[in-house]
Amino acid sequence: MQVPLLYGRDGLAVSIPDDADVTVIRKPEMPTLTKPGDAVRDALISPISATGQPTRTLKELSADASSACIAICDITRPVPNQLFLRPMIETLASAGIPMGKIVVLVATGLHRPNLGDELAELIGDPWVLEHVDVVNHDALADRDHIDLGETATRGTPVKIDRRFVEADLRIATGLVEPHFMAGYSGGRKVIAPGLAHADTIKTFHNHAFMSNPAASNCNLHLNPLHEEQLQIVKMIGGALGLNTVIDEHRNLSMVNFGEITASHDEAVSFVQQYCRVPVDRMYRTVITSAAGYPLDKTYYQTVKGMVGAVDILEPGGNLIVVSQCSEGLGSDEYAAAQVRLTQVGPQGFLKSIERKPLADIDEWQTQMQTKAMTRGKIHLYSSLSSKHQALTGVTIVKNLNEAIQRSIDASDCKSVAVIPEGPYVVPYVQADSAVT
Repeated sequence: MQVPLLYGRDGLAVSIPDDADVTVIRKPEMPTLTKPGDAVRDALISPISATGQPTRTLKELSADASSACIAICDITRPVPNQLFLRPMIETLASAGIPMGKIVVLVATGLHRPNLGDELAELIGDPWVLEHVDVVNHDALADRDHIDLGETATRGTPVKIDRRFVEADLRIATGLVEPHFMAGYSGGRKVIAPGLAHADTIKTFHNHAFMSNPAASNCNLHLNPLHEEQLQIVKMIGGALGLNTVIDEHRNLSMVNFGEITASHDEAVSFVQQYCRVPVDRMYRTVITSAAGYPLDKTYYQTVKGMVGAVDILEPGGNLIVVSQCSEGLGSDEYAAAQVRLTQVGPQGFLKSIERKPLADIDEWQTQMQTKAMTRGKIHLYSSLSSKHQALTGVTIVKNLNEAIQRSIDASDCKSVAVIPEGPYVVPYVQADSAVT
């Protein structure tokens, strides 16, 4: 049996032995919008408001503004920016905001900037690049941030990009999908960590936050990151949100616009019907992906695929991940964290960071990898160089078909689970029918 997985731009077909009992775990079929452009324009004139607040269209809101900042996700998210940026900018301009006062701000967090051809791909519309400033957030540039104090609950320092905070209209745009720390991406997450200073990011990515059981996929209840992010939205004076949901083939399934928290809540309610998929048992062999391009450009992002699958992996089972990793491991800081992991092991690594108030840049991804490593044996099929392979901390797969057969033989179990879309699908075992 052959099952196509998301891998790089072109995908990868995995062959599974004919005598295996294969369960392919996908989202239920999602509705798609046949006229996505019209859906975007309808969203802009049919906004979602917070409870008890008046409903105003983007054009009505723009009439009282002289500047606007539109935050967009960086290249690691397949957000359909080409569908909404131009109509949004044209609406702002038609209401009287000068083009020179409209900024599109790439919410990179602590990721690298998106430049040149990559920026053009990210924006998806040359008109936008020709008519407004498009700039990258820089979390390490102190002068670019406004210090708003600390959150009341946990004392997180709140420093946010001043171009966003000082704009009359603040609009965060994004994609709502499962996120292995913050519950769901999109909405408030585009602001923090997307537009936050390194001090903010490193605080709510420290060991205490990351080790909290509520900081997990598809969970917002008592999630410490989500709670901090909502406080930060209030501290900047609120914002608007344009949230999208896409299907496995990157077709637009839902779009909305309005007050950032209300619009995000609606998008979460929609997507959680599809992304959380129940199964009736755990598996000794699980095959997953890192969701293909652009998410699987680095090993750093690949960790999301590992964590997304662990809830259906039997303790001690084999998790086989395919991820192209066309750009290698990730940042130099992440590589340094991976060096420590390979030297001292998962428990030694966790012990070394447990009392740090500020995480080192990107070491939180290594911490999240330990969640998968302590569950079972992780195997990786990728294009990583041998130098980078040594820093993954997992078993490298040269022949994917042989690795699958070895796992089946070693476990003495013919049942295999396959998750083609990786971290965008979060399977879980139904408690009333679990088989372990």
